[in-house]
Amino acid sequence: MKRLVILGSTGSIGAQTLEVARWRGYEVVGLAAGRNARVLLEQAREFRPKRVSCDAEVAAEVRPHLPPGTKLLSGEGSSAEVARLGCDIVVAAIPGFAGLAPTVAALETGRTVALANKEAMVVAGPLVWRAARASGASIVPMDSEHSALFQCLLGEPRGSVRSLVLTASGGPFRSAPQDLRRVTPQQALAHPNWAMGPKVTVDSATLFNKGLEVLEAHFLFELPLAQIEVVVHPQSLVHGLVRFADGNLKAQIGPHDMRVPIHYALEHPERPEVPLAPLPLAGTWSFEPPDPERFPSLGLAYRAGEVGGVAPAALNAADEVAVAAFLAGRIGFTDIPRLLEDALEALESAALPRALSWEAIADADAWARRRALEQIEALPA
Repeated sequence: MKRLVILGSTGSIGAQTLEVARWRGYEVVGLAAGRNARVLLEQAREFRPKRVSCDAEVAAEVRPHLPPGTKLLSGEGSSAEVARLGCDIVVAAIPGFAGLAPTVAALETGRTVALANKEAMVVAGPLVWRAARASGASIVPMDSEHSALFQCLLGEPRGSVRSLVLTASGGPFRSAPQDLRRVTPQQALAHPNWAMGPKVTVDSATLFNKGLEVLEAHFLFELPLAQIEVVVHPQSLVHGLVRFADGNLKAQIGPHDMRVPIHYALEHPERPEVPLAPLPLAGTWSFEPPDPERFPSLGLAYRAGEVGGVAPAALNAADEVAVAAFLAGRIGFTDIPRLLEDALEALESAALPRALSWEAIADADAWARRRALEQIEALPA
């Protein structure tokens, strides 16, 4: 029986990972959550892990109701402590920059890490690989797109790879409305295909999520940015493709159901049966290039990758602030890419170290958050 630690257990990926755990009868030894005390307690009572963690603000609400044998950790560093528990696989699904430290903590133990937190690779890819290689840890991608590329690359000589192709649904605003300035958070959260958390859903609406995936693929598969392509595929059934030097393409196809790539990441290299209906091979599948004028955030992600160093960390931090402000009704939808562009341009003259290090990443993250908040305050009401 495999033993799992799930970081970000109350989020969308964490909840679906627990569903897969029910299918396979995994032992869940650790759960790390944030402020969702109710869901964390439900999970703890069902799976009876050895350790759970949560934010300090809800610890008093969680502690008295945990099942016997489950210990609570709370506050700063608690999720990293859960990540170090003895297990077979750590699922890294805490979203955003907050997921970096516990992901690295898991890698430092030499465990297999099923990576759903794309930001860890985006902001610190070379350092993440350094930690993994130093301990002998394995990284298996859990995002549907990177799982697709991972599967397509298996058994293929790396020298034969011409490019990796990520597919994007285009989100809710692929073709309409023409004017995006007045779209609401509710409209942005209405993704046509996937059920995800609010941050990643808004990022999908701006295509910045695809930009993050480009950077993740660049670092995860250690290929130049010029070899990472994006194509819009509204049906979300082809999740990724690899172009080879001999003119062939290999694609991975599956339903838009995150339990499928989650199951693959946890069972790799095996493919046991799942309790899901086969995907019908019917209908018309289409592909088109992304519109750079309608979705400038995608190009900004490429630009940050070309700058390198701490630029991806700064861009990611600015986006986290911008999306939160949009969801709170403080800024408009089209203000999000403006704030990202401002952060990249201001970074050129910022008094920040350019060489990549843990300290430089933290400094760039804090600087970009301050810069974005200042710019938001300066916007007209």
